[in-house]
Amino acid sequence: MMTIKRFLIATGTLAVLMTGLGATAQEATIRKNLVERLPQLPKIDEVKPSAMPGLFEVRFNESEIMYTDAEGNFLLQGSLIDVKQRRNLTEERIEKLTAVDFGALPFKDAFTVVRGTGKRKVAVFEDPNCGYCKRFERDLQKVDNVTVYMFLYPILSPDSVEKSKNIWCAKDKAKAWTDWMVRDQSPAVASCDSAVLARNTEFGKKYKITGTPTLIFADGSRVPGAINTQQIEKYLADAK
Repeated sequence: MMTIKRFLIATGTLAVLMTGLGATAQEATIRKNLVERLPQLPKIDEVKPSAMPGLFEVRFNESEIMYTDAEGNFLLQGSLIDVKQRRNLTEERIEKLTAVDFGALPFKDAFTVVRGTGKRKVAVFEDPNCGYCKRFERDLQKVDNVTVYMFLYPILSPDSVEKSKNIWCAKDKAKAWTDWMVRDQSPAVASCDSAVLARNTEFGKKYKITGTPTLIFADGSRVPGAINTQQIEKYLADAK
């Protein structure tokens, strides 16, 4: 009678199981050595083999990536490039980790600008002191049948928070925003609960929104930087 071990060997299953166990032990070794040798490192979220043989991905803070060897003796920071396919594997991995489900965005922390039917949708993270955002807003004015979810994201200048607060606390947020960004009319000083600004900043840090404007379309497409009217239209059409 064939034993379970012989059956597993015959089917190749044992080799797969041993490989998995080996990988688990190796990851445990890497974690142990890195924590002991570099106690200042953030908490390690995950250790996994990378596409390069012998190199392991170490993930911190949900989406920060570094690389190490099988023993945790060396630590590398930078991009892993697949030169055959001309792909930045690190960038692709971070994009996957920081992908935003449009439907899961915290819409309560945004105000809306609706034009025409409003049937097309886009979320935008902007700082009121961003010159590129002002250029983008002038192009966005030409786009019809769209709902823009505007997330105030004050990260550029010391007074970005104050300007954002005045806009958020305005009776008509959309008008105050457009008056400032398109017509250079400063928003009136206003006061209200503006905790939303801190929440937006934390959300942006979590999902690596490092510049403004940053656009997120209904299909999850993420576009950093100011794009023109034609490009906006294309992304909106593709998002269908």
